[in-house]
Amino acid sequence: MNVIMKRAIVGGVVSTFIMGTGTYILGEISGYEAKELLSSSLSGINMLCNTVILGSSTILALMLPLLSLSTGSNSRLTKVHYSHVLTISKFVTILIIVSVITFLMLNLPITESEEVPSSWFTIIYYISLAMAAILGGGFVAIVTMLYETISNVILIVGFGVKDHPMIEKAEDEAEEAKQEAKEEAEEAKEDK
Repeated sequence: MNVIMKRAIVGGVVSTFIMGTGTYILGEISGYEAKELLSSSLSGINMLCNTVILGSSTILALMLPLLSLSTGSNSRLTKVHYSHVLTISKFVTILIIVSVITFLMLNLPITESEEVPSSWFTIIYYISLAMAAILGGGFVAIVTMLYETISNVILIVGFGVKDHPMIEKAEDEAEEAKQEAKEEAEEAKEDK
């Protein structure tokens, strides 16, 4: 696993852990308390789902200009760069799907139903908090991966760094061979 993925996963896990700690601090709650807390927290979780869906969709749409910039640069980027872009795209797609499913499930009028036993509300409440923590942590992980990828592209394309690990070495060798051939041609001209 590369450094970019490790940083992203650590960021996502830390964010999820912070949300989980907040849930733990609330302590054990009864079915009625869970129903009341669920009623008040559903709007916030729905807003989180909407934000994650919107942000993730925007990130996915902006991956195309990133690819265009990457292929249009003078430096030839390694397959690792494109692998990072593909990984981000996969994670973003998964996060959008999970967010939509969570949004749909939490928009069922569960708290209005008289048929649902009160003991279920505790389970539903903790599941909704867990999903919110996972969505938040996943979004942090994706933003971290995106930051790392974009900063590499900026270094290579914007600042013209030639010794970056994301630049194919064959290009450097070809440039050196071209320079040597040019020097040899100049020497041959001088000898004549």
